[in-house]
Amino acid sequence: MWFKNLFIFRLTKWEETSESLEDKLAKQALQACGGMDMQTRGWISPKAEGEPFVHKTGKQLLISLGLEKKLLPATVINQFTKARALEIEEREGYKPGRKQMKEIKEGVTDELLPRAFAIRSRINAWIDTEGNWLVVDAASPAKADELVGMLLKSVDGISMTLVKTKVSPVVAMTAWLSENDNPPPFTVDQDCELKSRGEQAATVRYVKHTLESDEIARHIKGGKDVTKLAMTWADKVSFVLHENLQVKRVAPLDVIKEQAATSADDDAFDTDFALMSGELRKLLPALIDILGGELTTSAQ
Repeated sequence: MWFKNLFIFRLTKWEETSESLEDKLAKQALQACGGMDMQTRGWISPKAEGEPFVHKTGKQLLISLGLEKKLLPATVINQFTKARALEIEEREGYKPGRKQMKEIKEGVTDELLPRAFAIRSRINAWIDTEGNWLVVDAASPAKADELVGMLLKSVDGISMTLVKTKVSPVVAMTAWLSENDNPPPFTVDQDCELKSRGEQAATVRYVKHTLESDEIARHIKGGKDVTKLAMTWADKVSFVLHENLQVKRVAPLDVIKEQAATSADDDAFDTDFALMSGELRKLLPALIDILGGELTTSAQ
């Protein structure tokens, strides 16, 4: 259950225990969509149905926001709307106008919604109560904001801020490639994206390509900045660092997989969470350190 994408937040106020958090999340549990609901959201167990809402390993907590959404494609709504409009035209002798078409469409949506299938998805978050990290596994800022917003709604008296660094990832990544200078304990891998400045930004992507080439140096000298860079931390975890400090394509490497395989714990879920939280607790401070340190709220 390793996180694939990391949005990194600093907990600026957190006084919850796993027990108090469990009680508060349980009051906002996910409910199934009602007949006229397009979407619902609420907390679910990170591990399995019937398990606690807060999965705990030491001072590391795992929570999951569940989302249930009705599948009602716009093409289906439009198809039924056109059919209803044609019925009106044949019966009344005139084509419905724009206002009436809107009313027909709304009526069709209300009629189809109770019969639509619902699918469930989740957004996971890891809370390190010792290091004061909140890390959301989300592919987009909107998804990360959805979990954070629901957490703030469910738990009074907490606060957090998206982590920023004193040196921007773009400046740092561009310097690492232009100077062929790997910041230990990190190494640069073989994927990157470079983008020129300006309104019509030209973009160049390299995949499985040596990044110590003259070609890449020329792109940088020509005014392109590095906006994505594949890296490995301590030969343990690989990832792609983005210009907004989002960390994507996180993957444990062989040494971590071997630890998981030889673990005495029979529960693979517990093992993976313990290993993931243990490694990320060391990776995140190291990453922020090579970016000049964390930019505090007062300095932002």
